[in-house]
Amino acid sequence: MKHGKRYIETAKLVDRAKFYDPDEALATAIKTAVAKFDETIECHVKLGVDGRHADQQVRGAVILPNGTGRKVRVAVFAKGPDAEAAIAAGAEIVGAEDLVARIQGEGFMDFDVAVASPNMMGLVGRLGKLLGPRGLMPSPKAGTVTPNVAQAVIDAKAGKIEYRLDKTNIIHCPIGKASFGVEKLQENFTALLDALVKAKPAAAKGQYIRSCTVAATMGPGVRVNPAKVV
Repeated sequence: MKHGKRYIETAKLVDRAKFYDPDEALATAIKTAVAKFDETIECHVKLGVDGRHADQQVRGAVILPNGTGRKVRVAVFAKGPDAEAAIAAGAEIVGAEDLVARIQGEGFMDFDVAVASPNMMGLVGRLGKLLGPRGLMPSPKAGTVTPNVAQAVIDAKAGKIEYRLDKTNIIHCPIGKASFGVEKLQENFTALLDALVKAKPAAAKGQYIRSCTVAATMGPGVRVNPAKVV
């Protein structure tokens, strides 16, 4: 892959042969965040599991103590009192059949998180092929299918993020903005890694955290010492 001049310059700040302690890795990632916007700091964790097996899947959600630094637009599939509670909690989009029709007919996807009350899943299930590939399908494991839709909205806006394995058994998650500074980013980083460790499948064998990298949106990866992340 060919990289731009800015990336090449920031890559000089990173020792590719070194495994950094978490705080030093985050400080280095912040230094590489030289774009004109407030870059997101991302965490990429390779796990010692095989996601092709159902008993080795890793999926869930965690509330980052300092949030993600981005405004989260929440869509809620609900009716009646549940819909009213979602609106009161701050959901931007609330609907039922009308919202499903809007997504199916207009391709409406102007939201970051989707929440549904359990009685709506028969309806929302029709959207699997549209919402699933975008990571927007409500899920009980992520806490986005729940009878308490108001709390789910509050959690999403407070910095709740979902984690799940990709096809190469890697978890990719934002842990905040470069402007947060090392201390707040490390608190978020620790919350994510603690959640991943607690989610370790019983069927997982050998080393669980295989590798961990942090990086700014436009910056190079900074390798974290796996022994220091748990």
